[in-house]
Amino acid sequence: MKFIPYNTELKMRARELRKRLTKAERKLWTDFLRSLNIPIKRQKVLDNYIVDFYCSKAKLVIEVDGDSHNTKDGIEYDEHRTAILESFGLEVIRFTNDEIFFDFKKVCEIILDKIISKAGLNRKELI
Repeated sequence: MKFIPYNTELKMRARELRKRLTKAERKLWTDFLRSLNIPIKRQKVLDNYIVDFYCSKAKLVIEVDGDSHNTKDGIEYDEHRTAILESFGLEVIRFTNDEIFFDFKKVCEIILDKIISKAGLNRKELI
């Protein structure tokens, strides 16, 4: 696996963000991700970015996007950031707050399928 550098100056900011998850991030974390039998990090520093959730074994970044990501600038920033993360061999999947709140089961299934296929695990090993 390619080494992923990280900006040490962002470590304190990431720690603060872990204490203040958004409602959608908190729901995804408490109701699903933390119960999986695979390590998933919250607010993980990768390169010069802090990603919402990161599963190193699956090389998977999970992002929960609020309304600010729907602007022209937000979309361009996310595209640039995704390209940088993909250059390290990572896959980035994004969900909107609405998907978390109104289609939670589908979001969980998508994440499970990604982890299973990318980490070479089966469903029973994860849940």
